[in-house]
Amino acid sequence: MELPSNYNSKEVEDKIYQLWEKSGFFAPEAHQPRAGNPNRNKTFCIIMPPTNANGNLHAGHALVMTIEDIMTRYKRMRGYKTLWLPGLDHAGFETQVVYEKKLEKEGKSRFKMAPEELYKEITGFTNENKKNITNQVKKMGASCDWSREQFTLDKNIIKIVYNTFEKLYKDNLIYRGKKIINWCTKHQTSLSDLETADVEKQDKFYYLKYGPFTIATARPETKFGDKYVVMHPKDKRYSDYTDGQKIDLEWINGPITATVIKDEAIDMDFGTGVMTITPWHDAVDFGIAERHNLEKEQIIDFYGKLLPIAGEFSGMKITEARPLIIDKLQAKGLVEKIEENYKHVVKTCYKCGSLIEPQIKEQWFLKMSAQGGSASGGKSLAKPAIDAIKSGKIKFIPEHYKKIALHWLNNIIDWNISRQIVWGIPIPAKTCEKCNEIFIDVEDKITSCKKCGGNLIKETDTFDTWFSSGQWPYAVLDYPKGKDFKTFYPTDIMETGGDLIFFWVSRMIMFSLYNTGKIPFKIVYLHGLVMDAKGQKMSKSKGNVINPLDLTDKFGTDALRIGLVVGNTPGTSLPLDENKIKAYRNFATKIWNASRFVLMNLEGYNENAKIAFTANDKKILGEFKKITKEITKEMDGLKFYVASEKIYHYFWHTFCDKIIEDYKKGGVSQQLLITILAESLKILHPFMPFITEEIYQQLPIKGKKDCLMIESWPVE
Repeated sequence: MELPSNYNSKEVEDKIYQLWEKSGFFAPEAHQPRAGNPNRNKTFCIIMPPTNANGNLHAGHALVMTIEDIMTRYKRMRGYKTLWLPGLDHAGFETQVVYEKKLEKEGKSRFKMAPEELYKEITGFTNENKKNITNQVKKMGASCDWSREQFTLDKNIIKIVYNTFEKLYKDNLIYRGKKIINWCTKHQTSLSDLETADVEKQDKFYYLKYGPFTIATARPETKFGDKYVVMHPKDKRYSDYTDGQKIDLEWINGPITATVIKDEAIDMDFGTGVMTITPWHDAVDFGIAERHNLEKEQIIDFYGKLLPIAGEFSGMKITEARPLIIDKLQAKGLVEKIEENYKHVVKTCYKCGSLIEPQIKEQWFLKMSAQGGSASGGKSLAKPAIDAIKSGKIKFIPEHYKKIALHWLNNIIDWNISRQIVWGIPIPAKTCEKCNEIFIDVEDKITSCKKCGGNLIKETDTFDTWFSSGQWPYAVLDYPKGKDFKTFYPTDIMETGGDLIFFWVSRMIMFSLYNTGKIPFKIVYLHGLVMDAKGQKMSKSKGNVINPLDLTDKFGTDALRIGLVVGNTPGTSLPLDENKIKAYRNFATKIWNASRFVLMNLEGYNENAKIAFTANDKKILGEFKKITKEITKEMDGLKFYVASEKIYHYFWHTFCDKIIEDYKKGGVSQQLLITILAESLKILHPFMPFITEEIYQQLPIKGKKDCLMIESWPVE
């Protein structure tokens, strides 16, 4: 019995994955551990974070697949009924942005396409990506149950999303309202606060004369409709002015009458302590206008151009109009001074970098308050999540993410869940043209207004993609009556990136507690970002993006997997250096050569013969059991970065450098050699599944299973 002289990962990996798939052991029902296994009646479940079906796997995905597969293979070998459920996300806005870039390269625009045509094209695009991504996930060795694969646009998922929406609406936790929102002028959609990026920008800061006051602004283009001048009621500088006082003054396009408003939202230390407000285009100003019941007037349209209220500047883009507006104000003697290098933070679209233009628009909102209130019957989405985290029902790794999650939940604001895009789950609502009554119609059966008989207008907006993916853990397990839901919920671990703590993790906790009354998972394991070799974030513009499949093609999947794990503590950014992966290819070669040596030295070996270990053998076995217990403890503690390093060092420096060398001198038995090799392969298997399975298939050991992946872990 002999292994080839060289390990060829390209030949082995596809063959081994086919073996696993044909075995059926990815399904939790397929493998029954031996009687007496202490974990025989226990379950373990991970729900795969659904990969966006709009491109290829990147280095971050490779880390996700590796860590989750390690968890899955380990628990399966420990005897748990193990489910790792895979899935893909339609990724609404993000996918549409990717497809829009494709259209732009072809000289097309989604705004010149019928919604049905665009949806059909993106569907085809997504379906191709789904196939591609599934194949790439398999290339990483993922032992997930493909028979249970889910997609966020599957009918069963949409049904659950719709039922949640209807329930929230009945509980007064969802409302349609005209509020200020984040608007992307490029993509023509609203965005939640989490979908905007805060960017420091350097602009000019203008001090303008507004009657007897001096106001300061970086955005003079919004000031055409300003007719309210606001100051803090305790600001002694303006104690002579009374709330509601009228003041006539000269402004950009002529004389106006301004009204004094006193409000505690004003920062007395900023600028001159007095400001005019533009409620349509600023969230703070909107809040002041709401409190004082003030008029709100739109100055800038949804394409970022000035409206007719701007007079001769109407139709101009705000960046073009700004210097011209200042010229006009200077001609009128209304510019007091200009600060040249004013640094401030502005909101931008997190996908295209366009400046966000706050706008007032009727949208669907989800009440999120940590307290709840009379309007929602005292119900709150955030409070049960806060209580669950505080009580320790959900554990965070690293632990400091617990504080981060709690801070966000305690300061949460209402969530704008509607998007003006085609690609997504349509909001199942209709509004009466005549009386403005709203109907939630999840089955699309209501044809006329039940109140006045008027015509109904169907909602054209789609859900924010996080509204559907936030329900992922229980939706994919066939909530509420499915067998999987009853068997595997709550799931055990949610493994994902730390950057999704707000977008996704917190929302899953809130939705799960609201719908199921249970936490969605017991542990949140947050890995860090995968960086380039210099520790810089990967980006296409920098040209430093590493395709994980290029590395697996070059060095083998096992080398990439263990290279991603050794030394990689949770929540810490990981520099991905090709030299490190190359080094672990050398380790794979070491495993292969050592195994080849053992198999070549089994002449006369009888696997069924009575085992007779020497005293030295027993001493070595005792040392092996000790290191195995240590590794098992690290695995149970989710310290894969430690466990992988320990088995690496044991195999290389103890098994290869000492035990095999002792065998050559006659110091250890043939039986010990094959025993240590077989048990080491079991421990290495979660980290390096392909090469260990290939070698295992050649081992002459008693009671060998169909696959190494269902062998018993050395310590039970």
